[in-house]
This record gives sequence, structure tokens and C-alpha cells, in this order.
Amino acid sequence: MLLIVTEHIVWDWNGTLFDDALIVYLASCQVFAARGLPSVTADEYRAAYTRPIQDFYHRLFGRQLADGEFVGLDDAFHDAYRRTMAGVTLTIGARQVLRDWRLGGRTQSLLSMFRHEQLTALVGRYGIQDEFVRIDGLVGPGGGRKAEYLARHLAALHLDPAGVLLVGDSLDDADAAAEVGAGCVLYNGGYHERSALEVAGLPIADTMAEVLSLATAPR
Repeated sequence: MLLIVTEHIVWDWNGTLFDDALIVYLASCQVFAARGLPSVTADEYRAAYTRPIQDFYHRLFGRQLADGEFVGLDDAFHDAYRRTMAGVTLTIGARQVLRDWRLGGRTQSLLSMFRHEQLTALVGRYGIQDEFVRIDGLVGPGGGRKAEYLARHLAALHLDPAGVLLVGDSLDDADAAAEVGAGCVLYNGGYHERSALEVAGLPIADTMAEVLSLATAPR
């Protein structure tokens, strides 16, 4: 069996490096209430979560949203999120793990489905922008899957996916890594229940220290 050593990590942001899962739920609840949509519990939210986000809303509300309705809901969510996120911090241990990986002589980048300008502003606010060789956020319509963005991200970095590890909190991260041929570690700190992550059959980390341990183990 060929053992592969990870030379580069692609980090997810929301729910991985950025500990915002509760805030995402609360912002969503604000939008649902304002638009007369059914209320959902945190457990119901986590059990239904998936991407594309249109499929997630279908699971929650039992009907497909029209394109215009989805765009309005998505815009309203991002507005509510910005109002709600003031107290959110980096995930415990994230800053140290980023530093340790860089000092170990390897590289890392950041790829998020969070809007690019907001992403770069947040990363700069926490002073971690220099840890990454590239930062890509969403440009254009939101709610889609990560795979095509990951492929473009790796192409821009001229990286062989075989030596890359994607670290994220969702099954969409797992699917994206599989589609491009990269490795993946799932972080249990985001929007899925742990039991949902286990379905992917990938290594799962409950802490940032565990992420680093799994990333340095040959695949």
C-alpha cells in the first residue's frame, strides 16, 4: 500500500477554524421567523444540514424554495449573521495548530464558501492571514457545493491533490476532497451531528490538536 505524506492543508473556515456553529443557527432562526417560516430546534437544524443549501432548506421545510425566494433568504441570512457574529472567536487551539504546521515546514491555505471580502476581513482581524499561502472565499451566488471551488483553488496553487489534506466540518468537505483526489479529516465542531460525519468513513477530530495529529500521520 502506498503511504502518502500530507504536504499541504486546505482549511475550511466556518465551523472549523471559526467557532460559529451556534451563531449560524441563531442567525438562521432570526431569518426564518422574519419570513414566517417554521421554527426549528438546534438538533433539527444539525440533523437536516447538507449542501447545496437549497437541499438543506427542503429538508427543513418540506418544500423546494423558488430561486428568487432562496436568493432573498440567503442574502437575509448573511445580513443576520453579520449582526450576530460579534462575539465569535477562533476555535480553541486553531491559532497554535496553524503556527505549528507552518513552522513544521509545510504549507496551508484557506478555502471557504463564506463571501470572500467578509472572509479576508475576518482573517485579518484575527491576525492569521500570514499563516496561509492563499485565501479564497465565495465570489458569486452562494449555497452551492465546494468541489468545483476546491479544484480551482488547488489549480491556482499548482498542487497535486494527492499530497493535500482538506480539513472541514461537513460532508460537503468530504465529497469535495473525494472528487478532486485529496485526503480529508473532518472536524466535529460544525453543523453536522457526529453520527452524520461518521457515515463518510473518514478520520474525525474532536479538537484542533487531534487535527494536527491526524494530518501528520501517513495516509
